[in-house]
Amino acid sequence: MQQDTVIGLIGGSGLYDIVGLEGREWRRVETPWGEPSDALLFGRLAGVQCVFLPRHGRGHPTPPSGLNYRANIDALKRSGVTDVISLSAVGSLREDLPPGHFVIVDQFIDRTFAREKSFFGTGCVAHVSVAHPTCPRLGDALEVSAREIGLPVTRGGTYLVMEGPQFSTKAESELYRSWGCSVIGMTNMPEAKLAREAELCYASVAMVTDFDCWHPDHEAVTVDQVVKVLFANADKARDLVKAVVPGLAGPRLPCPAGCDRALEYAIITAPEQRDPALVGKLDAVAGRVLRAA
Repeated sequence: MQQDTVIGLIGGSGLYDIVGLEGREWRRVETPWGEPSDALLFGRLAGVQCVFLPRHGRGHPTPPSGLNYRANIDALKRSGVTDVISLSAVGSLREDLPPGHFVIVDQFIDRTFAREKSFFGTGCVAHVSVAHPTCPRLGDALEVSAREIGLPVTRGGTYLVMEGPQFSTKAESELYRSWGCSVIGMTNMPEAKLAREAELCYASVAMVTDFDCWHPDHEAVTVDQVVKVLFANADKARDLVKAVVPGLAGPRLPCPAGCDRALEYAIITAPEQRDPALVGKLDAVAGRVLRAA
């Protein structure tokens, strides 16, 4: 039986709720990886089932390095989500991406070091390709919708993911600019990698709040400066969600980029050598391939 599309929405800083959902209900979802950031908000938008997760929790109690990324992605997958749209506040590393601009990211450089980055490990080893870490089908839909509602948007760009919680030094900011990065933030890794392991289509919308600290005509980043743009961006993000979701409705067809088949040949551990405890924890994210083994 073909599954209908279910949209997972991950809200970043400033985006702690999605208004306009019909039949909205906050529900706690248990995972074998621990607690997600918050309860998940279930509802329908233009008839499409949606599941919203505030990445940092309502009221923003959890910093980037303290997030349980595995629990967050597992909870979405366990809730029937097929496609994930990630919305994140970022700093700009380019003059042509000013505060208020949106970037539909297609690449990442992962500079984080204090986070669990995989569902797999000793007892069930898997190597998943993240050469192209976002889903072009979702990216296309987001770009079309953003332009239709008049959002300032750039399609494509590299998101440098830093550990945080401090903002960059000027030397770091200049280094990342020399690497050709477009924006800098603290949350899309390992989120994107885990979404790929869970065979979820994933797209990242980076919402620029500031110019980081490299720009000679702007002061160093401060929280109050960021917050002003943050909430204006959050309103635009809600408008984007309302615009893009109806076009994604209907039966979930196979992803042209293969996001939904990422584990097809990724698990290398022989069935007889797999750890039953770990395999049990993988029931939601990898059950499709593990049950077929």
